Amino acid sequence: MADLGTTLNGQHHHTDGRHRPAAPHRAGGGAAATGLPTVPSVLIATRHGESTANIEFQLAEAAGALSVPISCRDADIPLSLHGQQQAHGLGRWWAGLPSADRPRSVWCSPYVRTAETARIALAQAAGLGAVPVSLSVRYDERLRDRELGVLEMLPKAAIETRQPEEAARRRKMGELYYRPPGGESWADVALRVRSVLRDICAEEAGRPVLLVAHDCTVLMLRYVLDRLTEDQLTALEPVRNCSASVWRAEGGRLRPDRWNQTGHLEEAG
Repeated sequence: MADLGTTLNGQHHHTDGRHRPAAPHRAGGGAAATGLPTVPSVLIATRHGESTANIEFQLAEAAGALSVPISCRDADIPLSLHGQQQAHGLGRWWAGLPSADRPRSVWCSPYVRTAETARIALAQAAGLGAVPVSLSVRYDERLRDRELGVLEMLPKAAIETRQPEEAARRRKMGELYYRPPGGESWADVALRVRSVLRDICAEEAGRPVLLVAHDCTVLMLRYVLDRLTEDQLTALEPVRNCSASVWRAEGGRLRPDRWNQTGHLEEAG
């Protein structure tokens, strides 16, 4: 794989095993110049547990169906029973982390499926005595899922049948830059991910943080933090439900530690 890196704080951190000397600090340079933390000590990102829409779309794709039986807003889609079990597993894993890695700050998409995941995982971790029962969750709309506009709630077969021009434009533009009418491209999501990261770094410096979001949001988090190319980004597998992706602070920067792993769900079960 080509060299990846983290670019927060205006510095590029190589992740190919080679260490680069840090740039010299300058007087008056803020937290970095004083030796204070400028990023979270650990950043853990997870996708919500399996949702009822995840199930319906899997069934629709397998059958080549042109619709899914979903009438509510995307923001109101809840977890499936299996998704709730995954959230419990995430909470048990959270409780089993070393104390220094155990998030005591949670930033979450306000969508129902992410809010339910955060609530269940937090209750599980608190019930095991690992985090305070009173720990609050910060909901931030910048962590919401990608908005698909005219393509929302349409299975692949329906897009090809009902929106053939959009399907062709999507193939031509590629997922990073394709913006459906009324919706967002991956690049649009990356812009709001960059924005929320700045706030997280400012408010959570030196602390372990958990982000509960969506597949596209977590993908864009990696795209931004690890400075992926378009080809590297599109080669990644979809983000798994309740998977763990972890970055650790090193020299004032965030270094990737693990990506899209779900073994902890079985281990915690």
